[in-house]
Amino acid sequence: MAKLHVTSRINGEAREFLCEPNQTVLEVLRDELGLTGTKEGCATGDCGACSVLVDGRLICSCLMLGAEIQDKSIETIEGVAGEELHPIQQKFLEHAALQCGICTPGFIIATKALLEKNPNPDETTIRYWLAGNLCRCTGYDKIIRAVQDVAADLSHPA
Repeated sequence: MAKLHVTSRINGEAREFLCEPNQTVLEVLRDELGLTGTKEGCATGDCGACSVLVDGRLICSCLMLGAEIQDKSIETIEGVAGEELHPIQQKFLEHAALQCGICTPGFIIATKALLEKNPNPDETTIRYWLAGNLCRCTGYDKIIRAVQDVAADLSHPA
């Protein structure tokens, strides 16, 4: 089977790669581009660990084919921080909203998508939005508090 040539914008940078027709975005990111921050948790779209933004839309990268990101803009966990941690990452640290780290990149990407769409969500909205992300370690309360805290900071900048 011939590999496909794909051109995308990944974390703000124009990238070209070759992929098999059946390779997922997750596999392309990790295996072809070396972006290992996006994690595989289930490979069935049930856990959210592999969440990325495709043209600003939250998706499970295990459910989308690499060829489908032709001419699209992708943001992974590696693209979230600049010189310093993104405020979402900082609040996750401050609230100890992470333990093993497998789900954390997906939660951060999902939180970023939520706050870009709704910068001042209530707790119910946060819980609903993050329902596609599973965590086996934290019990979710620390994650919810971290998201509430970053939303409060974004709504009321110092």
